[in-house]
Amino acid sequence: PPQAARALINGPVVLRRGHRAESRLLPGARLPVRWEIDCDASVVVGEILSGVIEWPSQLPPGVYRLRLSDAGGAVEEVPLVSAPAQAFGGDFDRGWLLAVQLYGIRSTRNWGMGDFTDLAELIDLAHRLGADGIGLNPLHVLFDDRPGDCSPYSPNSRLFLNALYVDVDAIPEYPADAVGAVANTTPRLRQSETVEYDAVAALKWPALRAAFKAFRAGATPQRQADFARFRDERGALLSHFACFEVLRHKFGTPWWEWPAPWRAPDEAACAKLREGPDADEIEFVEYVQWNADCQLAACKARADKLGMKVGLYLDVAVGVQSNGFDAWNEQGAISRLLGVGAPPDPLAPAGQDWGLAGYNATGLEQRNFEPFRQMLQAAMRHAGAIRLDHVMGLMRLYLVPRGFGPRDGVYVPMPFEAMLALTALESDAHRCVVIGEDLGTVPEGFRDRTQDWGIWSYLVMMFERDGRGAFHGIDYYQPNALVTFNTHDLATYAGWRHFNDLKQKRSLGFDPGETDDDRWRALGLLDQVLDAHGIHGNGFNAIAEFLARTKSRLMAIALEDLLGLKEQPNIPGTVDEHPNWRRRMPLCIDEIAGNVDEAGLKAATRARRGK
Repeated sequence: PPQAARALINGPVVLRRGHRAESRLLPGARLPVRWEIDCDASVVVGEILSGVIEWPSQLPPGVYRLRLSDAGGAVEEVPLVSAPAQAFGGDFDRGWLLAVQLYGIRSTRNWGMGDFTDLAELIDLAHRLGADGIGLNPLHVLFDDRPGDCSPYSPNSRLFLNALYVDVDAIPEYPADAVGAVANTTPRLRQSETVEYDAVAALKWPALRAAFKAFRAGATPQRQADFARFRDERGALLSHFACFEVLRHKFGTPWWEWPAPWRAPDEAACAKLREGPDADEIEFVEYVQWNADCQLAACKARADKLGMKVGLYLDVAVGVQSNGFDAWNEQGAISRLLGVGAPPDPLAPAGQDWGLAGYNATGLEQRNFEPFRQMLQAAMRHAGAIRLDHVMGLMRLYLVPRGFGPRDGVYVPMPFEAMLALTALESDAHRCVVIGEDLGTVPEGFRDRTQDWGIWSYLVMMFERDGRGAFHGIDYYQPNALVTFNTHDLATYAGWRHFNDLKQKRSLGFDPGETDDDRWRALGLLDQVLDAHGIHGNGFNAIAEFLARTKSRLMAIALEDLLGLKEQPNIPGTVDEHPNWRRRMPLCIDEIAGNVDEAGLKAATRARRGK
């Protein structure tokens, strides 16, 4: 009789170095049960004569396919993850990061928004101030034909980079003044208070095409070889992404409305597309990604040369847009009809739907978790640390069906232990610290599991208070964590002290969830905790000293706070009412150091130096 597909064990298997690994057969399994593990070029086999399977302990780190068959003819295939005991823990004691929104960086040479050359200069600035790295907003690729859709947390793909961060002038092939509008337009764009993405894109894309044309006409052999190596390294993923971008522009509709042959990626069809009239356009997309990768890699190398402990700390969005590349390329593993969000809580009484597609647990397991691994690999490629936004998504996702409201969502479980093991696997391989943004509704026991696997917590001083609202003291903060006063979604320190966030939300018709009396009380409680630790005054350097003295191994200081700015980068729940993700620094990079109390900052952070 034909073999029947039936569950024999409960989900994916995790082998953790230094831990005993065993699984229990489900009650319906008929003994004996035979198992096989496809391990590189060999197959590891075994037979089970009882209800407990004890797995081999010496399997090399990696993700394998496990096949089981029982005496009744039932068969099952599941992923098997062989992982280190923990994620990479960092090779430093304590350090701090300068957190910046790269798009908002102003310089005398960029084209109206921050770019990777600005990032290199920020690294120099951070090193001068005594910082150990730069913390960045997500750099994920967005939609180049919708530059106004600029939230870095709503990506087209988490596997590739936003081309608008490329410094076109730094591309060796770029012919100077190839795009005449640059000289006429950039002076105005550099002076603008907000990033004019449409105008920047209108300059950069023609300039990138001019650079590509020059590359095709006469690039050096070394550049040609480097490009070929990049294409080989990124392989089918890069090829598929380039094909997707060409098709997206050609059809002008969401991918599920494309002609039937293109509604799912097909290797043979993509190969044919690469040989046809669209071949040059496909290569152009790859060329742009190569230059973005080269410039970001150069920033990492610069930080390494300066001896910075972390270098680049990159943020990773919790999901992707349903009409983007990742959702097209991984239709079984990413659910486009379900939006990731959060249930109602005190900060968002109506609940939240972030408009992003998230992973499908069954589809991930069928793909042996490859989409999740690829996302981690892309994030860690040039990073010394990454932050996983809404890390609770490793355990469960709050999913809202398209067309329904956030209150109609439901929690869907994820293969938590396997996701932790995969994160540890990639973290160890890339020597990259992983910080989980564990704010909001956190399941019971969640932090215990993530910490056990070496994933750090994300501690925001604004929220670290007891039931009476008093701020926790220095000793409260745990070592394996990143500590910060605020986030991009919260008031800056100056804005918080001046009630700016409350005033803005009220002016927009929002209930800020806090009265002026509440804020006055919070300011008094802040003074109390600072005074209790012998910290005088309540300027931002006092906050920096408080955070620097905690045991938390990483600390982040926002550039906005160093400059005393009152406006925050993003107000959640707004779209056009506030210039979210558009605000620019009031000063150019070379003016920042002269407007920061460098001596005071170094004194405040002295607990972080020399460790």
